[in-house]
Order: sequence, then structure tokens, then C-alpha cells
Amino acid sequence: MHIAIEIPDNIGEVLATQAGGVSRAVLEAVAVGAYRTGGITPAQVQQMLGLRSRWETESFLRRAEAFHDYTMDDLARDIAAIRDASQR
Repeated sequence: MHIAIEIPDNIGEVLATQAGGVSRAVLEAVAVGAYRTGGITPAQVQQMLGLRSRWETESFLRRAEAFHDYTMDDLARDIAAIRDASQR
């Protein structure tokens, strides 16, 4: 999908100096915003930004300070799943 937006010239000039330019800066901002609100998953962030791996996606989200709401219950489930898998 292609979307057109208007950005004030002075802000566009600042964004243009970032790696990837204005389009990439806006795309990354949309991806981070949607991830933070729970609208999209890390896999969808990866697809949206054309990132090569889960690790590259996690690194991007960490730099953007878009952290997953990971609870102690999530950790306990993950530990149990790892223990279960290692016993097979």
C-alpha cells in the first residue's frame, strides 16, 4: 500500500539526513508505534521493514525502546517450554 503524507519542509530535511531518508524514517515510526500499541507483532515489524532475521528485528525494537510486555508468567512458561523441549 502506498500512502502520501505531508511533512513540513524543516522536519523533512531533518528526516532526510537519517539513514534511509524520509520514507524509511516514517515507515520505522509507524512500525514502532503499531508494535507498541499491540497492533502488529515482531514478525510483522520484520516483514514491514524488510529486516532479515528475528534478531535484527529485536535489535531494531530495542534501539527504538519498543519493549515487549514480558511478564513473569511469560518467563515461567518459556522456561517450562525449554525444559520440556530439552528432555525430549
